[in-house]
Amino acid sequence: MLGVLGLQGDVIEHVSMFKMLKEDVKIVKTGDDIKNIKGLIIPGGESTTIGKLIVKNKIDKAIKGAEPYIFGTCAGAILLAKKIVNSEQFSLNLMDIEIERNAYGRQRESFEVYLDIPKLGIKNFKAIFIRAPIITKVNKGEVLAEYKTPVLVRQEKYLACTFHPELTRDTRIHEYFVRMVKNED
Repeated sequence: MLGVLGLQGDVIEHVSMFKMLKEDVKIVKTGDDIKNIKGLIIPGGESTTIGKLIVKNKIDKAIKGAEPYIFGTCAGAILLAKKIVNSEQFSLNLMDIEIERNAYGRQRESFEVYLDIPKLGIKNFKAIFIRAPIITKVNKGEVLAEYKTPVLVRQEKYLACTFHPELTRDTRIHEYFVRMVKNED
């Protein structure tokens, strides 16, 4: 079963992507909801708020116990990082990357670009960056896509991207995550 962290952010958009792929999906709001979840998405939203709610709802402990595959988008990528530049906010400390919050600027500096992701066989993926973080350093893992800096990174069971694939109708990155969870990639 796949799950989408349902505390704040682009929850419904990720659920819709999994439904388009005909995958069973559950909205996760508590630590108990992690049971039987093999793959979890931590969506974009407000990373400080999501982090506080993860701790309050004991989801951090449940994640450490269950060890699901995790895909973090935008705020979710921040919450996966071992180091958040210039911030003391909560992190799950799962990916050995360094990330800087809101590094592209304010809402008005949001933008879209088309990315090629050769390692995934993806061409022309519309990447939507909204108050996006920047991955400043990848200590472990593989950079799958770049736009000036790494924007899609995988480290073993974890996938982080600094843009919002859930805001498109393009399921290719979600398909990749499903293949990860099913150990097909």
